[in-house]
Amino acid sequence: MPKILIIEDEKSIQRMIAYDLKQLGYEVESAVDGFEGYKKASTFHYDVILLDLMLPNMNGMDICKKLRDEGNNSYIIMLTAVDDEFNKIQGFDVGADDYVTKPFSPRELTARIRAGLRRQGNSEKEDIIYYEDLKIVQSSYEVYQNDEKVDLTLKEFELLVYFILNKGKALSRDQLLTNLWGFSYDGDSRVVDVHVFKLREKIDPKANWIKTVRGIGYKIV
Repeated sequence: MPKILIIEDEKSIQRMIAYDLKQLGYEVESAVDGFEGYKKASTFHYDVILLDLMLPNMNGMDICKKLRDEGNNSYIIMLTAVDDEFNKIQGFDVGADDYVTKPFSPRELTARIRAGLRRQGNSEKEDIIYYEDLKIVQSSYEVYQNDEKVDLTLKEFELLVYFILNKGKALSRDQLLTNLWGFSYDGDSRVVDVHVFKLREKIDPKANWIKTVRGIGYKIV
């Protein structure tokens, strides 16, 4: 069930939005000031954040910027009574995904929320790769094996992703050098072998997913 946070200090608007969203089956939480809203948004994951621009204690622009700087990827829709191009551009610059100007119809808001959830869902599917007992989050360069984080260097991470995206294909050392390092090592492919060795040690010392293809290079099965 999608979880939505409403950060809005006008309680009548907040209650109206919350009621409509709950009727549609969304899980809804609310905050009445900027600091409370920021604290909730930075502590728990919400699929969508409805963020009023003018708030006591901490304004919507500052909340949005701070959340994005911390890596928060919730879909953020700004709510504002100010239909001003400068404010909209500023909102998008600090990381807002969409903008709704008050007064708005419940139908418009829910349509924008549904559109945001669809885009967010597609983005997450593209961002996360699953392979056997591995979960790979490309945007944060993180790898989890059986829910435990595996520490990889950047090049080891890129090598793992490239292997999985080309699963079953025999990849030559020259091909790996060209695509991951961006240049040739003048025929010296030992750099590939060293990285493959380290990657094997970290993720599959027993499973042996990364196979050596004699006379060519490697492939993941």
